[in-house]
Amino acid sequence: MIEVAGDRLVDGYTLVVFDLDGVIYLIDRPIPGAVEAVGRLHAEGRAVAYATNNASRRSSQVADLLTRMGVPAEPQEVLTSAAAAAELLRDGLPAGAPVLVVGAEALRAEIRAAGLTPVARADESPAAVVQGYGPQVGWVDLAEACVAIRAGATWVATNTDRTLPSGRGPLPGNGSLVAALRHALEREPDVVVGKPEAALFATAARRAGGGRTLVVGDRLDTDIEGARRAGLDSLLVLTGVSDVPELLAAPAPRRPAYVAMDLAGLFDPAAVARVPGDPDTGGWSAAPVDGGLELRGAGRPLDALAALCAAAWSSSGPPDVRPATPEAERALAELGLSA
Repeated sequence: MIEVAGDRLVDGYTLVVFDLDGVIYLIDRPIPGAVEAVGRLHAEGRAVAYATNNASRRSSQVADLLTRMGVPAEPQEVLTSAAAAAELLRDGLPAGAPVLVVGAEALRAEIRAAGLTPVARADESPAAVVQGYGPQVGWVDLAEACVAIRAGATWVATNTDRTLPSGRGPLPGNGSLVAALRHALEREPDVVVGKPEAALFATAARRAGGGRTLVVGDRLDTDIEGARRAGLDSLLVLTGVSDVPELLAAPAPRRPAYVAMDLAGLFDPAAVARVPGDPDTGGWSAAPVDGGLELRGAGRPLDALAALCAAAWSSSGPPDVRPATPEAERALAELGLSA
């Protein structure tokens, strides 16, 4: 890992791989500062890619969406779990084999483009069931998948995200739909393609030509864990699903290398922190007190967060964080931690 102080984080990497929902946009609107950040990377001639668990759009559709938002993107820069699932099934099934699709039209299109035959009913003898998020997925779709899997079809899930971000807060994601089948079948999917599995990030990293890759995400359980499984550094931005309490309680496989409030952390050393820091860093001190953590001192809120991560990750259980100074109280409020 590079040191942040005095250096731009982005200068240590050849390729930056972005998650989309919660990092670049929220549903259909760009997150403040995201268009400018990606534009700056392009202006500097830096390589970028996008890796998304969302299986409801094809790579070309995602690229078009990004371009309309002001982020010029090419389909080959976009890696989706739908395309990855289709490629996996193509490599394991005979050409033209029937595949029962539970999900959006984009997933059916990817299956078709892979030379396989998308079907909708178990009585069409599908060799596999591929399950991805689709807003219209209902009981009938899950019932057909249940029958087909019990009859021996391979069960492939594009991802197991419990939720997806929205303007009204987290909503049920594909993982919640997979959980319904898991409960009914009393078994796990045969294969999960998307994050936190390493495949999407590993594919992107190969494009760096031996250079270093930084993954930028908003979810500890998918983006950050997936980056760690792929052996890559990661930056958590607090613009999406995961928040500071979740970060402090994160188990080792879900801990990022860096944290920032938003994508400004790529360019501004003052807007990013390496985690964990030292329990005494940047004017802050975080220490266990009476079954919780006490923060005292003054300085950047991000430095306070780095100190808290050091203290919390060396203890057990979700920490109860308390301020010992007025400055600490203000920093905790800015980080979304109640006193």
